[in-house]
Amino acid sequence: MKFLVLWELEAAGLQPETVHAVMRMPDYAKKVKAEKKLLSRYHMVGKHGGAWIYEVGSNEELERLLAMAPVYNYARYDVLPLAEMETPAEILQPPQRA
Repeated sequence: MKFLVLWELEAAGLQPETVHAVMRMPDYAKKVKAEKKLLSRYHMVGKHGGAWIYEVGSNEELERLLAMAPVYNYARYDVLPLAEMETPAEILQPPQRA
């Protein structure tokens, strides 16, 4: 299961502990990437946050990984499940009956 996770920090809420949490994110990313659970990560230009693509076995696994992120208690998250794009011909086919 793939998920696009958008996380953003409120600029007004950037306290010293928040900055320390952000500084720990690269180490967290390296660990999750080594586990092959994080496919890629991006900075969102003009925002304090990121766009990360996770590949996990379950919703619970994703929840656990997000909760382990240093910024978890400081960020707002949008979690979007992803599906492979099919060709229009495949999408327009009637469903197969059992």
